Amino acid sequence: MAQDTRKRLVGIITSDKMNKTVVVQVTTQKQHPLYGKMMRYTKKFKAHDEENECNEGDRVRIVESRPLSRDKRWVVQEILERAQ
Repeated sequence: MAQDTRKRLVGIITSDKMNKTVVVQVTTQKQHPLYGKMMRYTKKFKAHDEENECNEGDRVRIVESRPLSRDKRWVVQEILERAQ
């Protein structure tokens, strides 16, 4: 049985102004290699949103996919939490 090896990330939508595309900001925490302090890193990904159903502030899960455009390599899998 084939195992799905695609990466999955959870982040907050920072922009939904493009058609069928959202910008998702993913925050991760890593420990500094020398000093041991927990550092917070943020990275933005463009993700495909076929139905334009995501809004700014929503918490979503994105999944790695084939390249859909120059910048877009992720697809919105599900909306975990709607913005207030």
